[in-house]
Amino acid sequence: MIGNLALGTAVISITVLIHTVGLIGVTHLMNYVRTWFRLHRHEAGRTMAMIATVLALFFVHSVEVWLWAWVYIAIGALSDINSAIYFSVTTFATIGYGDIVLSHDWRLLAALEGISGLLLIGWSTAYLVAASTRHGPLLVGEHFDPAGRSNGGFPPP
Repeated sequence: MIGNLALGTAVISITVLIHTVGLIGVTHLMNYVRTWFRLHRHEAGRTMAMIATVLALFFVHSVEVWLWAWVYIAIGALSDINSAIYFSVTTFATIGYGDIVLSHDWRLLAALEGISGLLLIGWSTAYLVAASTRHGPLLVGEHFDPAGRSNGGFPPP
């Protein structure tokens, strides 16, 4: 059990580092892309920026899932990469179909991946909400204006 907790803590720490660096990278990339392609000037451009943000976050999560999958291979909990990736995706996303299960020795490690995935996906959700109100289609003040003004009271662009 101590080995599971130690390994799980190490992998969670690495995935948090990956996620932090990934979100910083996505932020810098999207600021550059928005400015370069002038996506902030129209609704379609802001929507394209959000699609790009979602795809970038999906990539970050994929790296994290692949890390967990390689850990399962390295410790001998799963024997092939296809099963390891499938198991890791379903565990990280907390779906847990149960068609592939780890031995009794490694079940705690899988539970730690589920908790990690839940937190990291939640973090990405918060990031998407913030991004959609800053540079996405739901700019603050443009929608949900209590006074009913179409642009939230801001001067036209």
